[in-house]
Amino acid sequence: MRGIRTPRRAQLTRGIALAGAAAVALPLIGATGAAAATPQAVTAEKTAVAAAPLHHSVVVGDTLSGIAAKYAVTGGWQKIYEDNKSAIGADPTHIRPGLTLTVAPAVVQAATAAVKTYANNLDGWIRESLDIMDKHNIPGTYNGIYKNVMRESSGNPLAINNWDINAVNGVPSKGLLQVIYPTFAAYHIAGTKFDQYDPVANIVAACNYAADRYGSIDNVNSAY
Repeated sequence: MRGIRTPRRAQLTRGIALAGAAAVALPLIGATGAAAATPQAVTAEKTAVAAAPLHHSVVVGDTLSGIAAKYAVTGGWQKIYEDNKSAIGADPTHIRPGLTLTVAPAVVQAATAAVKTYANNLDGWIRESLDIMDKHNIPGTYNGIYKNVMRESSGNPLAINNWDINAVNGVPSKGLLQVIYPTFAAYHIAGTKFDQYDPVANIVAACNYAADRYGSIDNVNSAY
C-alpha cells in the first residue's frame, strides 16, 4: 500500500506448520482459474414459544371442545377442564354462561432468523467478507479479492513479510492481503476481529482501504 506499506509478495516465514492444513485449505481451481464455489449452509432453527394464558367468558352454546378448538389448546377440552375443574364442577359437559375459564393456547414453534455459516477455507472467508462488505457499502467482487489474495499470500492467512521496508520499520505486512498494522487499524470494520491474521478481518480491512484509494479491490492488479 503506497505511502503506508511497500507491497511485495510475502515470505511465509511464520511457517506452514503454524497454519495447519485446515487453516490454509484452498478452494478447487478450475480450468479458467476461478475458485470453485463451496455451498453456504443456511439453517432456520425453531424455538418453542408459549403463548400467554387467555380468559374466555362462557356464553350460551359454548362447549369445552368448541373452546379448545377455537384457541387451539394443546390437550384439547380435557386440558381446559383440568385447569378449571374447581370452577366447572364434576360434569365437564355443563358449563354455565358467565363462567370465566383460563385457556392456555397451544405452544407454537417460532422460527428464528436464518443463520448463515461459512466454510473455514479461502472460499468461505471471501464469501463471509463479501457479506460484511455489502452491509458497509464496501465495493468488491469474489474474483477481485481472490486474485489479490493469491498474489499477496498464496491464500495463507498467517503469511508475514519479514524483509521489506515495513518489516524494517517494525510494521510487517501480514495476512491474506498483506496489511500492515496502521492500515489495518485505520480501515478495520467493527464487528470483525481486531486481528491482522484473522482472514475475514484482514480481507475486509484491506478491501476498505482499496476502496478508499483505488475505488475497489477489483481495480488492484499488482502490488498496492
